[in-house]
Amino acid sequence: MSHSHSHHNHDHHHHHDGRHKVHFDILKWVFGLTLAYLVVEIAGGLWTGSLALLADGFHMFADATGIGLSLLATWLSHRPAPLWRTFGYQRAEIMAAFFNGLILVAMGLFILLESFDRFSHPARVEADLMTLIAGGGLLVNAVAAWLLHKEHHANLNIKGAYLHVLGDLLGSVGAMAAGGLILFFGWNWADPAISVLIAFLVMFSAVSLLKDALNVLLEGCPAHVDIDQIHQEMLQCEGVQAVHHLHVWNINLQRALLTAHLEVKPGAYTGETLTDVQNMLKERFGLSHVTLQLEVD
Repeated sequence: MSHSHSHHNHDHHHHHDGRHKVHFDILKWVFGLTLAYLVVEIAGGLWTGSLALLADGFHMFADATGIGLSLLATWLSHRPAPLWRTFGYQRAEIMAAFFNGLILVAMGLFILLESFDRFSHPARVEADLMTLIAGGGLLVNAVAAWLLHKEHHANLNIKGAYLHVLGDLLGSVGAMAAGGLILFFGWNWADPAISVLIAFLVMFSAVSLLKDALNVLLEGCPAHVDIDQIHQEMLQCEGVQAVHHLHVWNINLQRALLTAHLEVKPGAYTGETLTDVQNMLKERFGLSHVTLQLEVD
């Protein structure tokens, strides 16, 4: 039994490492693309006097930071765990997500303040160049989104990067629209108006990241786990009299852990009861990292 178990784990590990390599490569490409173009957008924003372009450049900067942190976290989480850190560096990605959220909030506030200033003092914008640069941004983000789309359910870092890039896509569309409105109708207010929308996009992605990260840091129950249902199902297992001290929490967003005390019915066979409960948790809830303590009268 123990032999087949270790063999299965070994296979799973290889598969996991293959996925990890794929994720790492995708993130590397997206990071490179985003980094290259955010320089163009920020320079373009300063050159053309467009706040919307600058805002979109900031948005891309926030995303590049986020994706860079994800890359670092993905790399760290696969380094061997030193003895004193028994879970390795798997929490690194959560810390990364948290700091990234804070950076995004600051950026969003800056753009908002700047936009309100622009409403009262409209600035001249070189709309044709601005529209062109925003169009380039749209193209770059479309490629990045396409790269991330296939894998965005598989991993929190990929999901975070994907949400970022979608936000960027919208930001570039917004900057293009602002350029168009100024070009064709001479509506200079379109630039700060659309910057406000982009700022809200930035803040929105920040809040969702902060929420996910905080839930893990506060040892919150993972969103997809119904703890009452787990409790009920454990009591249904033959030989289980009662369940105490049931805890479920996350190390990172992919790995949930469970610990519990089981009171075994008098006369029930403890080994069998333990195996039953473990199998049920794996099959019904996908929880394989389980620690159960038995209490026998």
